[in-house]
Amino acid sequence: MELLNRVEAERHDMPEAMRKVADAILEAPAEAARLTIVDLAERSGTSTATITRFCRALGFAGYAELRVAIATETGRVAQQTWETDIGQEILPDDSLERVLGVVSGNDIRLIQETRDQLDLAVVEKAAQAVARAGRVLLFGVSSSAAVASEMEYRLQRMRVPTWSRSDAHSALTDAALLGQGDVAIGISHSGRTREVIEVLAEAGSHGAITVAVTSQPRSPLAEVAELVLTTASRATSFRSEGFAAIHSQLLVLDVVYVSVAQQTYERTKQAFDVTVRAVAGHRLPEGDT
Repeated sequence: MELLNRVEAERHDMPEAMRKVADAILEAPAEAARLTIVDLAERSGTSTATITRFCRALGFAGYAELRVAIATETGRVAQQTWETDIGQEILPDDSLERVLGVVSGNDIRLIQETRDQLDLAVVEKAAQAVARAGRVLLFGVSSSAAVASEMEYRLQRMRVPTWSRSDAHSALTDAALLGQGDVAIGISHSGRTREVIEVLAEAGSHGAITVAVTSQPRSPLAEVAELVLTTASRATSFRSEGFAAIHSQLLVLDVVYVSVAQQTYERTKQAFDVTVRAVAGHRLPEGDT
């Protein structure tokens, strides 16, 4: 990584303020490449003038050129790492040890990529909407339906009126009955599943807040959604991108779920206590077989 190696090597000779800029970039280069000059100044505790001097010290005309250089470099290295360490084909005669390494490495990296690209401001808006919602509708098909069902279970335990659907007709019927203050969440890796797009559009037409969970932020699903939560996904042998996206989708919705729990702490705690007592009789005491 030529540019980042240079920043690391030259930071020791930089003035203190510019060293702070270098440290902020080196700490999370891929994330830094997405920041505006104002955001980077705030993160590094410096000023936009310091950022400009930093850029010129490295031979760039301005911050835009630096961002492009960092993004290009981190993107190239990320792709090389993927191809070398993770994005390998699994062959029929591979050992289970190698299969475990490739699959777990893939899932870990996708979760990390999802974490790095997730817009927490959008997460907060989605969580606030869910916490206040009169009704929440979740809809996905195929593997995304399982993710919707899991989120339904979690929200229901917090006394959030929630339904998940995997049938388009049922989902459209429910979406038509939503209104102001309600929330519809559509889950689709590709963002091009016609049924999910139709359900979110129907819910939005009646005034519900619409949320898309997708790996494609410029997809048709994202276009009809008010809020877009992005996930990462890559296909590997025997696992389509849709299947590979499940862990990323769960991560995004889990962050929303925890944020809702924080905002409704007393209600959620009481609900958890009640539900734990309700099922306590079905748990064997420790030590029993």
